[in-house]
Amino acid sequence: MEKLQAVRGTRDLYGQDKLKMKKVIEVGSKVVERYGFEEIETPVFEFTEVFARNIGETTDIVTKEMYSFEKGGDHLTLRPEGTAGVVRAFVSNGMHRQLPLKAYYYGPMFRYERPQKGRYRQLTQFGAELLGVESPQVDVEVIAMAYNFLEDLGLTGKVTVEINSLGDEESRKAYREKLVSYLRGYYDKLSEDSKNRLEKNPLRVLDSKEECDKEIVANAPLYRDSWNESSRGFFEEVIKGLDNLGIKYVINDRLVRGLDYYNHTVFELTTDKLGSQGTVLAGGRYNGLVQQMGGGDVAGIGWAGGVDRLAMLIDEDVFVERPVALIPTGDDVDAKALVIAYNLRKAGIKVEHSYSGSFKKRFEKANKVNACKAIILGSDELRNNEVVIKDLDSGEQKTVALDKLIEELR
Repeated sequence: MEKLQAVRGTRDLYGQDKLKMKKVIEVGSKVVERYGFEEIETPVFEFTEVFARNIGETTDIVTKEMYSFEKGGDHLTLRPEGTAGVVRAFVSNGMHRQLPLKAYYYGPMFRYERPQKGRYRQLTQFGAELLGVESPQVDVEVIAMAYNFLEDLGLTGKVTVEINSLGDEESRKAYREKLVSYLRGYYDKLSEDSKNRLEKNPLRVLDSKEECDKEIVANAPLYRDSWNESSRGFFEEVIKGLDNLGIKYVINDRLVRGLDYYNHTVFELTTDKLGSQGTVLAGGRYNGLVQQMGGGDVAGIGWAGGVDRLAMLIDEDVFVERPVALIPTGDDVDAKALVIAYNLRKAGIKVEHSYSGSFKKRFEKANKVNACKAIILGSDELRNNEVVIKDLDSGEQKTVALDKLIEELR
């Protein structure tokens, strides 16, 4: 029988890989909660239109990458990203009275992409969304929160903050006209995908990964040349706010992001440590998305970080609390050893209970799990209601009364 393997683009997570991802989520949760965000959990699958209509019909995610299926007459899709689901939850549950809404989430997302280092078909994202505030000060705070997240992971020396503005609807329309006019002059040289996008959504051409398109886009008109005064003023306030906080950034005129719902501020935190998969966190403002989903004129901004990629940037092994090893030395003490292990764990102490094997083998196992101390329980110790504690680093040992054991280990 052929050996079963994980599906291409997925992986089994355990050991340090899993611990690092867990650390990313734990650190992210602590940071965003300091900013007043509360956790939200949305379904792993939604009606397809939640994503297709709101991410954009011509985006790569919708046209090439979504895992969609039909069940019981419903058209369903495994979520490829988190924002659309959070906004759908906001609208479905009538959460308008909770504005401004600050929500964060983490969990698996699914995209049918070509697997490579840092890119998986089942990936994990950590994200935060803020609904109900249109001020540029919120953009500054949301970017600062993302920066704090990476700071607390010890990664700020490995990432660069890139930022741009797509302007308001009027500015986007003016830019679209300039861009279409420019791209039509290179129509025959565009990729087939970009030729289709030129008719349906020309802004997606800017996000193309095809080399022929990249060469053309390199000299395309800049967004900043189409900003109206309102858009320019909004972006200047964001930049001023980042300067006041001392957060370093690079203005990237070619940064557009790959989803249709963005406007005004867009940003990415990038690294050169992961090859071609350089974006580790990205987001922006999406003022029209809630209205597009039937929820009224509610402003929004948010970001999501790739937990898999962020975990890869953590160099050192994640510290794991060292256990104490409980080593009974005979069958007559096994029952008491089980009671001791139970009481120690109830008291919050991590215990590795050695159930079988010779005395030597049990000590070898204690060293293998990197235990800090060994609690030795034999027949003589049991009669005297005491144990021997051996420090596995120094080799020192002493006898301790059972009723003092928890106090001693703490």
